[in-house]
Amino acid sequence: MKNQHAFILVCFCSGLFITWRTCHLTFQQVRQETTGSLMLRRQLCERLRAKYASIKAIKLTTQFSNDMKELMSCPWKTNITHKERYRVELYSSCNATDELILTKQNTFLGQNVTYDGERRIRVVDKSMLKMLPESTPWRTGGLLGRCAVVGNGGILKNSSCGSMINKADFVIRFNLAPIILSEDIGVKTSLITANPSQIKRSYPNMKKHRHRLANHLSLYGDAPLLMPAFAYRLCTGISFQVHQALLPLRPQQKVVFFNPNYLRELHHYWRQRGQRAFRLSTGLMLASVALELCEEVHLYGFWPFSVDLSQQKLSHHYYDNVGPRHRAHSMPREFLQLLKMHSMGAINLHIGKCQ
Repeated sequence: MKNQHAFILVCFCSGLFITWRTCHLTFQQVRQETTGSLMLRRQLCERLRAKYASIKAIKLTTQFSNDMKELMSCPWKTNITHKERYRVELYSSCNATDELILTKQNTFLGQNVTYDGERRIRVVDKSMLKMLPESTPWRTGGLLGRCAVVGNGGILKNSSCGSMINKADFVIRFNLAPIILSEDIGVKTSLITANPSQIKRSYPNMKKHRHRLANHLSLYGDAPLLMPAFAYRLCTGISFQVHQALLPLRPQQKVVFFNPNYLRELHHYWRQRGQRAFRLSTGLMLASVALELCEEVHLYGFWPFSVDLSQQKLSHHYYDNVGPRHRAHSMPREFLQLLKMHSMGAINLHIGKCQ
């Protein structure tokens, strides 16, 4: 009887050992397979980054869409060397830090302001100088932290990027884009731009429509309104009218004007790097500003194609399907530049769903 109990105990313990040994091998195999999968994943991400950091042209194909899906699912890695190289180059070439807008610090009475879009000069008089802020209204010293540059592309719809955008320290929006679909585009705004032609279409009589314009701008809080007053002659009058109309209604919301010298130098900077379009888009302009002024740059709503990564049709904007009246910009070529900078770790480009 005693020997029988000993035999049973030995068998029981042997069974436990075999079961433990089997499980232990299984855990090791799983760990090895997981480690192998992670290594393969990292290698795929590195190959994609290398590919799109040096690619010369892009075309919307199934392979490109699949690559973008994979690249967007790769953990983004900042590269301080590349990021700082762009910051230093942009500062030394264009200097958004001090010259992005016209201020009383960089503009003086009697100065000649040369338009960046045509051969025209305007002499700074007292009434114009009075419109200019003392200094750049959003500068507090140092870099602006994490910045979100929010484009208007239809790719933003159903992106769930709103909460990520709202967490940014500084949020830039374009062309009076409506604050709708907050779960996708967020609500926070630190700087908003307006195109004078857009103002002319939507508010043809500034005296009559100034309250409607003021109500629209209230959606952006007290964010300064940035306008290209000295791109073309027609832009000047419209920009000045906006400034004069809003001053008594929303004095806390500054209307500021692009410095045409800055835009001219920025155009030259990107032209040397392959951007041959007649004029840079507002998106590339402000992404460049963010590269110089911000510690970290995140771009949303930048996508130049009419279908998404799953080949589903997109509207031109997240709020309408109205395309540009003329092709002054080269959006695919600009996007290629942004994609290169993303792959190099200089900016973080978000396409599709936010992770």
